[in-house]
Amino acid sequence: MESIFSAGIDPAQSLEDRVASVYRYAVGKGAINALRTVADDLVLGIPDVTAAVKQLLAYRLLREESHPEGRLVPVDPEIAAASLVSPMEREIYQRREQIAQIQERSDALRQDYVRSSPPATSLSSVEHVAGPMEVGGFLKLAADACDQEVIVLRSGRPDASALENFLRITPRLTERGVTVQVLCEHRSRADFTARIKIKNLIDGGAQVRTVSQVPRAAVIFDRSLAILLGFADGEVTASRVRSGHVVQFLLDMTNQLWDAATGVDSFESGYAEVADDLQLTMVSLMARGYTDEILARKLGMSVRTCRRHIATMMHELNAVSRFQAGVRASGRLLGDG
Repeated sequence: MESIFSAGIDPAQSLEDRVASVYRYAVGKGAINALRTVADDLVLGIPDVTAAVKQLLAYRLLREESHPEGRLVPVDPEIAAASLVSPMEREIYQRREQIAQIQERSDALRQDYVRSSPPATSLSSVEHVAGPMEVGGFLKLAADACDQEVIVLRSGRPDASALENFLRITPRLTERGVTVQVLCEHRSRADFTARIKIKNLIDGGAQVRTVSQVPRAAVIFDRSLAILLGFADGEVTASRVRSGHVVQFLLDMTNQLWDAATGVDSFESGYAEVADDLQLTMVSLMARGYTDEILARKLGMSVRTCRRHIATMMHELNAVSRFQAGVRASGRLLGDG
């Protein structure tokens, strides 16, 4: 019977496959004495065997024995993995310790800063940062200090990307007695992934409503601090606003949106509940003569989805153009048709 060590392996196989074959060979033989022998037995080229052995040494699955002939001895994979992971775990622990020290030092110094700094002026009441880590830091600091209310405006644009991690802490906020209100766009009801996220928010204690349009992503904390999110030069940005007048203006606008929004009660809440509101917004924009591309952007949906809605409405209104459909629909709303 032909030995498994002389049967040969496909020379076209990947490096990882050759690594596994050479390791099995070493386990079967007890050691590797010469690369030429391995190459001959496995019908591989010397460069292939050399590359596989280098990987096995890097993976700690082979070790060089203190032996005049320099044999390579196979190592138990569990032991090899432990020898690789332990330094990583040690480094992770050290990093966590450093992070804790930085946060502790920052918290202590911030108290001094807050006590000694003059009242915010119109020039100092707005701070800007760019980058996901910096924006995430803004949101985390505000969330840690919040103790009453968080209002989230979640647009369907790139500026909302920084909200994903923040919204995951909703259960922690509600457990502390903080009221969390999240306003999304109607199109979130049609997207399966978005509906899963909304369900998680509701399960975490948040109140969720949807409207046709959310102009931009923002978070308002305790009616005294607002973080406005944006997207520029390929990265998310944030502006932290402390001005009382500006925050109150944003609150007034947000409250109007919230009062006009439709509640989301469960994962099953779909488009049917908001179809009329969505069509009202769409026809009002159509009546102004907006192109499909602009209309889709304003509604936060794809052009294809937007055109599908328009086609449905034009059929229902027996209209031959978008403009005519918009005018007819507007007339019906006003009681003229």
